[in-house]
Amino acid sequence: MAILKTSALGAIKDYAIVTLGILLFVLGWSIFLVPNNLVGGGVTGLSAILQYATHGVIKIGYSYFVINVALIITALFVLGFGFGGKTIWATVIASVGLNLFQTLIPADFIQAIALDNGKLMSTIMGGIMVGTGIGLTMTAGGSTGGTDIIALIVNKYRNVSPGRLILWMDVVIILASLLVPSYTAEGVEVPFVEKITTVVYGFILVVINSTVLDLVISGSRQSVQLFILSQKYAEIADAITHDLHRGVTVLDGKGWYTKNNTEVLMVLTRKSDLNLMLRYIKTIDPNAFLSVSSVTGVYGKGFDVIKKR
Repeated sequence: MAILKTSALGAIKDYAIVTLGILLFVLGWSIFLVPNNLVGGGVTGLSAILQYATHGVIKIGYSYFVINVALIITALFVLGFGFGGKTIWATVIASVGLNLFQTLIPADFIQAIALDNGKLMSTIMGGIMVGTGIGLTMTAGGSTGGTDIIALIVNKYRNVSPGRLILWMDVVIILASLLVPSYTAEGVEVPFVEKITTVVYGFILVVINSTVLDLVISGSRQSVQLFILSQKYAEIADAITHDLHRGVTVLDGKGWYTKNNTEVLMVLTRKSDLNLMLRYIKTIDPNAFLSVSSVTGVYGKGFDVIKKR
């Protein structure tokens, strides 16, 4: 029963993080990008181009939902039916939010925080929010779908880098905005010269998105390795195992200076849990000798999973 309770709480936490991430993603587009007629990569960028071209008749949320539903159904058959419960949830929330927030957010607020600051600042601020939102969604096991799904499907049959494929799809989508008429919310057609600068802003947006996304994901998954030398190694190992729920490996060692045999504890944990673990250790043995180092990847139970093709 305790395991089921923990599992349920974990699932609720994951979906809450996905919802928060999608909220940031939607706000970034609704406040900073759409009011400035900016475009980006992925399905959201394509949906934005359609909204600008149709005078706002086909809002982002509608085309975003239709395209993603088609991709998700395809992925269910190609990649397997275990694909993407959280991705489906994220797609539904994003589709509703991309339409709803465009009408809920006051025009005066958007004018003050986005339009008055110019397109470059809006690109930076929107890119940070969108990248953070996607990063949070992915750390909880979700995805915003779109070109990610296309890359996974292609990668199953062709030896093509998903990251490179996504990048090229983003470039094509942003450049495609040059070929499609674009209208502001007031119905004024955007001049071709201004659309060229919009393409440049789109490339800047993609760079900011990917940079922030990497920072969020690497920050949440970064792990550390501890070596602990203490006369009270058994008490420390029990505390880490039972209270902090982390595995401990006991290594046989020998101090070459003293020529005494000693036990060395090796622990792998998330960087976010490090301070709590250090306090635990120092409470048990203030004289414990510690070595902490960052590791580039930890795979196994409680950490990352090596994904199979």
